[in-house]
Amino acid sequence: MQKQRPIYAIGHRNPDTDSICAAISYAHLKTELGANVVPARAGSINKETAFVLQYFKTEAPLLLADVYPRVADVLTDWELTINERQNLRELAHIMAGQVNAIPVVNDARDLVGMVTVSDVARRYFEDVGMQKFSEFKVSLAEMAHVCDATEVVAGDLNQIVAGEVRIAAGSLQTVQNNVTPGDVVLVGDRTQQIMTACIEGGVICLLVSGNGAVPDEVITAARQHGTVILSAPHDTYTCARLINQCVPVSSIMKRDVISFKPTEMLSDVRGIMEKHKHHYYPVVEHRKLVGMLSGASVLVPEKTKLILVDHNERSQAVEGIEHAQILEIIDHHRLGGIQTNEPIFTRQDPVGCTCTIVADMHLHRQVPIPPQIAGLMLSAILSDTVLFKSPTCTPHDREMAQYLSKIAGVDIQAYGKELLKAGSDISNMTPEEMSKNDMKEFLVGRYRVSVSQCSVWERQQVLDRKDEILEALEKMRIKRGYDLSCIMITDVSEEASALLFTGEPKKLIAEAFNCEPDRNIVLLQGVMSRKKQVIPPLLEAAKILGL
Repeated sequence: MQKQRPIYAIGHRNPDTDSICAAISYAHLKTELGANVVPARAGSINKETAFVLQYFKTEAPLLLADVYPRVADVLTDWELTINERQNLRELAHIMAGQVNAIPVVNDARDLVGMVTVSDVARRYFEDVGMQKFSEFKVSLAEMAHVCDATEVVAGDLNQIVAGEVRIAAGSLQTVQNNVTPGDVVLVGDRTQQIMTACIEGGVICLLVSGNGAVPDEVITAARQHGTVILSAPHDTYTCARLINQCVPVSSIMKRDVISFKPTEMLSDVRGIMEKHKHHYYPVVEHRKLVGMLSGASVLVPEKTKLILVDHNERSQAVEGIEHAQILEIIDHHRLGGIQTNEPIFTRQDPVGCTCTIVADMHLHRQVPIPPQIAGLMLSAILSDTVLFKSPTCTPHDREMAQYLSKIAGVDIQAYGKELLKAGSDISNMTPEEMSKNDMKEFLVGRYRVSVSQCSVWERQQVLDRKDEILEALEKMRIKRGYDLSCIMITDVSEEASALLFTGEPKKLIAEAFNCEPDRNIVLLQGVMSRKKQVIPPLLEAAKILGL
């Protein structure tokens, strides 16, 4: 049976505190309303968010680096296996009327092969005589079991058949010439003389077919020589066929098995499946079987279901978003052009933080907010509004923060300063990390523009590293193919930002902020919000310049 997959609530790439906390909080809301929603993230956790999660003892959301369809998304749970040491008769009972292929495992449950109905059929088509058992370590107990035999003369049934399995046919002289010590001999309605000759010849077992009579003299001879005598209800031909089923599955299985890993993309495995055209392929992780992949499941895979929080632009979404099914969007940014194939639920309010919206939805649906969730949503509001200093902050953000702080049991000003200081400690960040911190991508006119942001308490400590940061920003811009890349160094204490940038067109920066940007840096007093104070002027400048 194919696994039931959850719905993922996920924020944008390079997630900030609002993106992470909104995913966790909205997943909580949906779960309380009966949906199977799991919080996820599309990138690494920054310092500020790590502080929040640790403060409120919350695990980070599941990392989804991309949502391209993978083997794990369509594999079928598969409990049916057989051990390599089990015999062919056990295999027949397991496969009968159920499956046409079965994975073979060893005692450690590692996948060691596959066996199919065609492998079993080939074994019987090619079988024209008695199987040689010495190499397979088959015991008398296994032979007795497959033939439904009972003991007439008891002995050590655990002993391994080192000789051959023979049928007592022909004259006494023929039997005596063919039987060797260590053999197992099938006898039907043979004479006492032939049975005794086999025992005296050193066989370890006589298997009497058809529940044939065993003379007392034969029983006495068997006991004297330590020979086991078994009696089976089947005729000699049937017993011979059944005994041939004692060989282990390992003798007929395919060892060179085509298998896949759960993490492999379906686009990569389709070609292999089309070439070999097997019905099933084992899925293996660390040598252990985790499921099976069928050809039919790969044709039209179920899409990953997503709820987008804190973003609605394709360029900011998790990789592979075009292969996913978007169910909902909860956001507080401009509409960015994501298209869906069917109507979806959206909630977009002009507030300073996505978590303000999520808290509203808890109240509207009368879902109680636990202190832990309240703390996360409060943290997101304080982060996104920079402790209410950002122009994006609305009275409703303030009201909701006050409400959540009472549930979480924290003082807004004291906790807020501690939170912002945790996020503004960039002393250990490399220029490369700074260039991608909380980075978002925008289409400004016909240009791809990235804007990162770092919040600090003392702007000068960052500006002293301006040349290093610009060099890292330029390398990142070229690598990712942006036309223009910017980073906002936002000074929380002074409520101002320094905008560093590389790429072209520089006249876009000059028009947007009425400056001369020759030094690749613009000081912007009173600017703290990327959403309200940087992106809108860039978009307006692109219109004015006809870019």
